[in-house]
Amino acid sequence: MRSTRQCSGCNLQGANLERIDLSGVDLSNANLMNADLDEANLTNANLSGANLVNADLEKANLSNANLSGANLNNADLNEANLTGANLQNATFLNADLEDAILTNANVTGADFQGADLEGAVGLNR
Repeated sequence: MRSTRQCSGCNLQGANLERIDLSGVDLSNANLMNADLDEANLTNANLSGANLVNADLEKANLSNANLSGANLNNADLNEANLTGANLQNATFLNADLEDAILTNANVTGADFQGADLEGAVGLNR
């Protein structure tokens, strides 16, 4: 995956990907439910349509990542960097975005119902 940068539709449910470098990797429509992506580098990654329900993305770098249409319900994005990320039509129901950085992120149509946004910066809805 890291050498080919391709993992579209991959099943990585529950995978331990803590601190891994997945920058620029195509993870579109991948199943990352319950995956541990704590402190992972996902800069410029394509996560469009990905299932990230209950995923641990604490302190992950998702700057300029494409998360359009992704499902991040109940995900932990505490202190995650989402600068410039495409979050269009993504769902963050009951997600933890405490102290997350959302500067210049595209949140058009994104659903943050029940999400914890305490201390989050840059959210211009």
